[in-house]
Parts: sequence; C-alpha cells; structure tokens
Amino acid sequence: MQGVKPIRNPATIKQMEAYLSRRSMRDWMLFAIGIRSGLHLHDLLHLRVGDLFGKNEIKVNESKTGKEKRFTLDDHMKMMIEQYCRNLNLDAEHYLFSSKRTGTPIKRVRVYRILNEAAKEVGLSDIGTHTMRKTFGYHFYKRTGDIRLLKEYFNHSAPSVTLRYIGAGLEAE
Repeated sequence: MQGVKPIRNPATIKQMEAYLSRRSMRDWMLFAIGIRSGLHLHDLLHLRVGDLFGKNEIKVNESKTGKEKRFTLDDHMKMMIEQYCRNLNLDAEHYLFSSKRTGTPIKRVRVYRILNEAAKEVGLSDIGTHTMRKTFGYHFYKRTGDIRLLKEYFNHSAPSVTLRYIGAGLEAE
C-alpha cells in the first residue's frame, strides 16, 4: 500500500476548500485548520471551541508526544470560526468537529470519507487523513525552506525523515 501525499497545487487546495464549504461548514473548517496547523488528526479532532475562539495563537499539547504545538489563525479563519460557533450556538466546551448525533469528536474513518469524497470531486487520489498534515509540511517547507524547524515541529528524528514525509523533491501532482 502506497502512502498518501501532500496536496502540492494551491489551486487544488482551493478546489477542495470550495467543495467542502458547499457541503458542510464543519468539514471545510476541519480541512482548512488541518492544512494550516499541521496537527495530528487526533489532536485536531479534540479541539474545543474554547481552544480557538477569539484567539490569535493556538496552543495544543500534542497527545502523541506531550509537546506543546503552536499555530496562528489568520483573520479570515478567526472570523469563520466565530461565525460557525455562533450559528451552531456552541460554547467553549463543545468540540469543534463534533458528530451531530453524539456531540463527541467525529471519528477518523469519517474524516477519511470526507476527504476522499472531496478528493474525487477535484480529481485527486492517494489522499487520506495524513494528507492535511503533509500538505501543511510541504507548503511550510516550500515557503520557508526551513526543514530543521519543520523537523522539530513534526518531532521527526532527522531532516531526511521530514523531507521524505512531505514528499519534497517528488514530482508535483
């Protein structure tokens, strides 16, 4: 089985976001925050409204390593989160990406289905739940060229592991 790849093409990312925003605000926000934060899926799914609402810098203790991760939200994302929370009347304790049925975080398999449905609509394959994290890493590296900082953020053992993880140097989609 071949691993998933990052989404390299910014136009494809915009297509995914457009499709997801038409389908579900929750699903769009999941993807949008996922590709902008680089968080592990478990940590992303367990974000609560109070973790993000009205904040510029987000701090998350990574469940896998216990290390603190920080990321920022641009003004557009902050506005969308606030609008989403107000529309659904969510308080600080609600999970941001909750199941409508249970109120608990949606499951990994649900995220996989959401991403794959959107991917089919925009002509992508080789997509999975790690795609969001890899997409963050790929674009961070392309923007900054700082593989050492990205290695630390991902808690990888060596820069070569991080480069392989994000598919740097591979042909574009």
